[in-house]
Amino acid sequence: MQPTLSLQNISKNYGSIQALNNVSFDVPMGSVFGILGPNGSGKTTLLSIILDILNAPTGSFTWFGKKSSAESRKKIGSLLETPNFYHYLSATDNLQITQAISGRGNAADIDAVLETVNLLQRKKSKFSTYSLGMKQRLAIAGALLGNPDVLVLDEPTNGLDPVGIAEIRNLIKQLSEQGKTIIMASHLLDEVEKVCTHVAILKKGNLLVAGNVNEVLINEDIVEVSAADITLLENILQEYPSKTFLKKEDNIIQLYFPVGTANLTDINEYCFQRGVIINMLLQKKKSLETKFLEITSATNN
Repeated sequence: MQPTLSLQNISKNYGSIQALNNVSFDVPMGSVFGILGPNGSGKTTLLSIILDILNAPTGSFTWFGKKSSAESRKKIGSLLETPNFYHYLSATDNLQITQAISGRGNAADIDAVLETVNLLQRKKSKFSTYSLGMKQRLAIAGALLGNPDVLVLDEPTNGLDPVGIAEIRNLIKQLSEQGKTIIMASHLLDEVEKVCTHVAILKKGNLLVAGNVNEVLINEDIVEVSAADITLLENILQEYPSKTFLKKEDNIIQLYFPVGTANLTDINEYCFQRGVIINMLLQKKKSLETKFLEITSATNN
C-alpha cells in the first residue's frame, strides 16, 4: 500500500547546527505515527518541512505518492504551535476566522468539528473560559476543518494536566478509528506508547530507528533467577530453549523472553530436574522507558 508520507534523505542546517541529517522513513496510511525524541532532536523542524513552512536544502518528500502541492495540502490539517485564538470570541467565531484564513471547509463544518472534539455544547462560550485541554481540542477542531485525510500535530499534549492529556489521547484514537492518518511529534515516550501504531526516534537530527511501535519498542519479559550455586545455574540456563538472552548480574541471572511468553513454573521445573534448587524466581516486564533509553544512548551522534 502506498504510504501517506515518504521522506528521502531530508537534511537541514541552521548555520553550524545540524537540525536533521539524512532522515528517511515512510508513514503508512491510516497509522498514528509518532516522531519521538527529546527537545532539540529536530521534530518541529521536520514537521515544518513536510508542511512546506521550511525548505530542506537536501532530500525530498512526497504526500500520497506525489510532490507536495496546493492540492495535497488541502488534505492535511495541522497544529504546530500553541492555539492562537481570540480570547474574547466564542469557539464558533474563532473557527469562522480560521476558516476564512485557511479557505478550508464550509459553514456546516464548524458544528461538525466541534462535535468531534466534544465542544459543541460550549460553542458560544468565550475562548477565555476554556480549560487548557478545551483550548487544545478547539485547535484540533480548527485543523479538522475541511475534513482532511491527515493531521500533523506538534506536541499535542504539551502543558496539559492529566485530564487534558487523557482527552487529547482519546480524541487522537477516535480520529484514527475514523481512518485518518495522524503524525504527531512528542518527547513523551508514554504518549507514543499509548496512542501510536508506528514511531520514528530522532536524536540530535539523526534518525535512530523507525517502524511499528511493537517492533521498535518491544516490551520483553525478564525473569530473575538465583541459586546457591550461581555458576551451575548459569550453565544450565544457557541451554534453556525459549529465552532470547541471558545476562548475569552479581548473584542473579536475568532471562529475557518475548513479551508474554515467560513461564516461571517451567523454569523452576527445568532447574529442579537438573539438580539446582532455586532460591529466587521473579518475573518483571522490561519497561518501554528502559528500551527507549537503550536506543537513544546507543549512539553519541
